[in-house]
Amino acid sequence: MEKPVALITGGAGGIGSAIARELTALGYLPATTYLTSEDAAKALAAELGGVALRCDVTDSAQVKAAFAELEAGPGLPEVLINNAGRAWRGLLQDMTDEDWREVASVALDGAFFCCREALPAMIRAHRGSIVNVSSVWGEVGGSCEAAYSAAKAGLIGLTKALAKEVGPSGVRVNCVAPGCIDTAMLAEFSAEDRAAMAEDTPLGRIGTPEDVARAVAFLVSDRAAFITGQVLSVGGGFGK
Repeated sequence: MEKPVALITGGAGGIGSAIARELTALGYLPATTYLTSEDAAKALAAELGGVALRCDVTDSAQVKAAFAELEAGPGLPEVLINNAGRAWRGLLQDMTDEDWREVASVALDGAFFCCREALPAMIRAHRGSIVNVSSVWGEVGGSCEAAYSAAKAGLIGLTKALAKEVGPSGVRVNCVAPGCIDTAMLAEFSAEDRAAMAEDTPLGRIGTPEDVARAVAFLVSDRAAFITGQVLSVGGGFGK
C-alpha cells in the first residue's frame, strides 16, 4: 500500500526536518520544499525515503509546479504543513519595502498558495489536515519583530477562518505557535540573551525542534480528529 504524502514547506530547517521525521514515524511519505538548502533537503529525503522539491513558496507558479510533480509521483498530499518563514529583527522604521514584503510573503503568500493547491484533493477525499506554523510573537507581538509578528498573526487568522470554511468537507486546519526554540533563527542571539529567554520561560529552558514536531504530529494524527481551528502554543509558557 502506498504511503500518504505529507508536504512540509521549509522542510530542510530545524523545525521542518523534525516535523518530517515525526510524520514519517506516523506512516507518511515526507515531501519537503527548500529554496537554498539543497544538500540538507536531499540528505533528509534520502534518510527518510521522501522527496525534496525546490520551490519558492512566494511564487504561485513554482508552488503549482511542485504539486504537479507530487501528483505525477508519490501523490498529492493528505497533510500540509506550512512551515516556511523568514525572520527580520530591527526597528520598523528601518525596514525597507522589500524586507517587509519578504517576511509577509513567505509566511502568508506561501501558506495561501499551498493551501489553494492542496485543498481540492483533500475536499474530494473528504479528509486532510493542514497545520500552520505560527509563533508566540503572532499571539503576543515581539519588540523589533513587528513584521514577523504581523505575518505570524496572519497565519493564526488564516487558520481560524479556513477551519470554518473547509470543516464541513472533512478537512481540519490547526496551528502551532512555537516559543523560543533552538534553531538557526535563535543562533544570532548571544549566550546571555538565550539564558534570559530560558529564564523567562516558565519551564526554564529553550525548546527543541522535536517539541514542536511532536505537537504537529498530534494535530495531524487521529488523536486530534475532533480538533480544528485551534492554536497550540509550544513555548513552555513563554509570553503567556
